[in-house]
Amino acid sequence: MAGQSKEAPLPSWGYALAGATGAVLANAAVYPLDIVKTKLQVQVKRKPKNKEKSLENGDASKCDEEEEEEGEIYTSAVDAIQKIIAKSGVNGLYTGMVGSLIGVASTNFAYFYWYTLVRNFYLSKSTTGAPSTAAELSLGAVAGALAQLFTIPVAVVTTRQQTRPYSAKPLGLFATAQEVISEDGVSGLWRGLKASLVLVVNPAITYGCYQRLKQILFKGRDRLTPGEAFLLGALSKSLATLVTQPLIVAKVGLQSAPPPGRKAYKNFGEVMKVIVEKEGPLGLFKGIGPQLVKGLLVQGVLMMSKERMELIFILLFRWFKKMRAERLAKAASVLPLVVKS
Repeated sequence: MAGQSKEAPLPSWGYALAGATGAVLANAAVYPLDIVKTKLQVQVKRKPKNKEKSLENGDASKCDEEEEEEGEIYTSAVDAIQKIIAKSGVNGLYTGMVGSLIGVASTNFAYFYWYTLVRNFYLSKSTTGAPSTAAELSLGAVAGALAQLFTIPVAVVTTRQQTRPYSAKPLGLFATAQEVISEDGVSGLWRGLKASLVLVVNPAITYGCYQRLKQILFKGRDRLTPGEAFLLGALSKSLATLVTQPLIVAKVGLQSAPPPGRKAYKNFGEVMKVIVEKEGPLGLFKGIGPQLVKGLLVQGVLMMSKERMELIFILLFRWFKKMRAERLAKAASVLPLVVKS
């Protein structure tokens, strides 16, 4: 098709850089929510009836021991914020931020880079025009899987930093990585890879929905206003989060340091089984509040800033190409004079 043969406004790395920049800005703005949702998702509480039964049997000491084993328990996002500030100060809300933003930048750069490559390849081979919803989801899944293979070690280290006990000495990015390696070997940096690969359906659903909604609501438009991009980004991420929340909770449990007295989980199926046994099925959706708010804000700001950053990069790219063409033309005009002399 004629439209498919046009040169892309930006190379793949340009779209990747725009996406990574938007993601870093968005995640930095709401980072405390990331800490809170991680704390809520990693805790494992007993069902209330178990505690009542222990008290009825006069076994209060056993109940207290179980409470101590599970560590700090948060009843809500607000409760988590209050307890984090009380124990670690306001700085506690930004624990592991450097590693997290490095992870966000690398993951999003890798995702948008591979997504642009595989999508452009698909369009170059397709004779049906825009990809279908199923094709968009598949392209997003492939890009997400490739991105996870390269960037999951940063996610593992960041989760360890965020869930480190208050009594333990804070560790930097590299020291935490060394701790993980000393416990599980180098492969420990890829802990939760299977769950992460399954979770590529999250960005796949997010960007698949974004592209589909963009085609439906704003057909024929290449550029959206900041408000329109924010709305589409927030809606698409909310849908993806609701569908994949149990897997998100399981992945966080896999990558975090186990509390005293409990061995590390072997797979995300084991995490989900323990959560259901101790908290019931709804335990798989713990932290959904801050997860949704964070996802809504981050994805909204990401897509809004990504649209603007892409436009800026396109203009810069065109300017560099124009300057390069002018220099080549000038060099070509001087070359005959040099040859004649």
